[in-house]
Amino acid sequence: MRYGFTTGSCAAAAAKAATYMLLSGYDKSQITIETPKGIPFEAKICEIQKNETWVSCSVQKDGGDDPDVTTGLMICAKVSLVEDERGVEIDGGKGVGRVTKPGLDQPVGNAAINSVPRAMIEKEVQEVLEFFDYQGGAKVCISVEGGEETARSTFNPRLGIIGGISILGTSGIVEPMSEQALVDTIRVELNQKKAMGFQTIVIAPGNYGIDFMKKQYGYDLDDSVKCSNFIGKTVDLVRELGFRTMLLTGHIGKLIKVAGGIMNTHSKVADSRMEILTANAALCGVPTEILSQVMNAVTTEEGIRILKEYDEIICQKIMNQILEKVLFYLKKRAGDDIQIEVILFSNDYGLLAKSKDAERIISK
Repeated sequence: MRYGFTTGSCAAAAAKAATYMLLSGYDKSQITIETPKGIPFEAKICEIQKNETWVSCSVQKDGGDDPDVTTGLMICAKVSLVEDERGVEIDGGKGVGRVTKPGLDQPVGNAAINSVPRAMIEKEVQEVLEFFDYQGGAKVCISVEGGEETARSTFNPRLGIIGGISILGTSGIVEPMSEQALVDTIRVELNQKKAMGFQTIVIAPGNYGIDFMKKQYGYDLDDSVKCSNFIGKTVDLVRELGFRTMLLTGHIGKLIKVAGGIMNTHSKVADSRMEILTANAALCGVPTEILSQVMNAVTTEEGIRILKEYDEIICQKIMNQILEKVLFYLKKRAGDDIQIEVILFSNDYGLLAKSKDAERIISK
């Protein structure tokens, strides 16, 4: 699969080209930088604008084969010289987000241009200044046309980054979306909650049960940390960062996999939803003909319907048993350092089972 280049690499390349054009007086249609990964980035320079005191130009973000919402955006750098100061001052303009909450790479108030991209921009601009033996400094403003609209499809609104996208990247290149990229995003959200003083954390695979949680508990799942399919790795991070209590709330179709010890719930890794539901039903004495119907059901919702029609009380016993198995595997993963509680729900039937202190955590 084809890799691409980060918004940080694009910003650094644009800043380098703008600095070169400002000091040389000549246009630059292409520029090369070396990414932290050691892979050269030969960037095409677009949208050149200049006058006597500044030059701006853009590099179009190409995410390669990664499904990245920032692909196609024009990452613009405007560079002006500062005669009486040394160094490179970096800020964000229109379409680049600004940090409003603690716990992120940049302090509150700064443009959301992360540390590695800042270092890349500074390095590339400083090299050009030294090449032309310029004794002053430079101001670099990074902007992104359409950045504010695109940011609505990213994690930025949840993280308190307003006004645009973040300029990101640790290696300078974009590899097709990896598990690590998603886990890193979960870590960022957990870090932020920790920096804000949270000792208890609510985890949810997604917003699937947002209506249920609002109606049942008055809780907005947007306030939780989304773990996607990476339940096990999220438990590891919760433990590593020192949270005292974790509440996992999710749809039975996702969390039933955890009852089988499956800690990555993506269907390409493992499924076994109906097998786990059927096995637990068998342990509760459900007869073979009903087990066969449950096993052949397409969804857990359908399986629960079959069990409820057979016997409401036994169905509840099965849900409680599944809950205990979910708790068992989560606690096995976390050890004794964290109190773990769980809420299981269904779209059709609402609350299915909850652990002893789950509601107390929600109420807090």
